[in-house]
Amino acid sequence: MTPIHLTVQRPDHDTVHVTIHGALDVLRAYDFDDAMRRIERDAPKRLLLDLRSLDFMDTTGLSRIVAVRRRCRRSRRRLVIVRGPHAVQRIFAMSSGDEQFELVGDPSEALATA
Repeated sequence: MTPIHLTVQRPDHDTVHVTIHGALDVLRAYDFDDAMRRIERDAPKRLLLDLRSLDFMDTTGLSRIVAVRRRCRRSRRRLVIVRGPHAVQRIFAMSSGDEQFELVGDPSEALATA
């Protein structure tokens, strides 16, 4: 499987857009978590987590996204998830994660709302 890689952009002064490339699985989940903690230190008001380039995600990867959500809630930061491929979304649906997250189909949807 492909190693994990994050692309970080700042589409506006309140938003950090993080695109996950590769696989978010048991082998890479804590590297992802460490990278996200570094990104979160900049205290953006809105964190846009883009899963469209994610090749694979297992339940360990999902648990790290849940941890990001928990930290965002504690710091009153808005977390928006851009839906990933069908296999990734299936993990969300199986865990009822699709009901616990703010999900959009395209980053522009999140950027259009305050």
